[in-house]
Amino acid sequence: MSVNDNILDVRNISRVLTNETIPVTLLKNVSFTIGRGEFVSVIGPSGSGKSSLMYLLGLLDKPTSGEIYLTGINTTSADDATLTRLRLEMIGFVFQFHFLLPEFSAMDNVMLPMRKLGKWPEAKMRKHAHELLDYFGLADAGKRKPGQLSGGQRQRVAIARAMANDPIFIMADEPSGNLDTQNADLVFALFEKLAKEQGKTVVTITHDPALAGRAHRQIHIVDGQLVNERID
Repeated sequence: MSVNDNILDVRNISRVLTNETIPVTLLKNVSFTIGRGEFVSVIGPSGSGKSSLMYLLGLLDKPTSGEIYLTGINTTSADDATLTRLRLEMIGFVFQFHFLLPEFSAMDNVMLPMRKLGKWPEAKMRKHAHELLDYFGLADAGKRKPGQLSGGQRQRVAIARAMANDPIFIMADEPSGNLDTQNADLVFALFEKLAKEQGKTVVTITHDPALAGRAHRQIHIVDGQLVNERID
């Protein structure tokens, strides 16, 4: 796999909770880069700092020290309005629980990020949502509500929603944690497909070493520190 440029450049970041009686260090001096089209798994035991890292990479939090660059943009010094725009335009989020709105159809759930971005007319948004559902094997599910879908189908709708604004970076936090083995394998196969076919950068956090092994690289975090990287 060739990597043309870096999507993420993490430079010596630390995250410390200073509002506690005794400061708590969640991450300490973590550095790495992730290129375009890479599929990377972040692994480590519970409490190791994986979720804290996800919040920082997803621009939902800022490091106490260090810098995070997204496509060359220093997000650490960006204001809230800029961070909101970057999240909406450049990052797609997938979580353990799909967080689909139960009163909306699958189609309308996928369209939500497009409506928030507000760049396209209704017809174009609907066409794009249908194309995404079709890409993820859900062409016939557009009119159905989440309660009418299986767990695996709901998670695929969530991935389609993450792709709605054509982000360059997919951030997935335990995306298979609520799925059976077959659907977990399918979700990771979809991430592989997005990286290979569309050049998306995918970062997933998982406790499952077998699923983590399907990624191009594994970043291993223990006690808030990067202990090693493995390339498969």
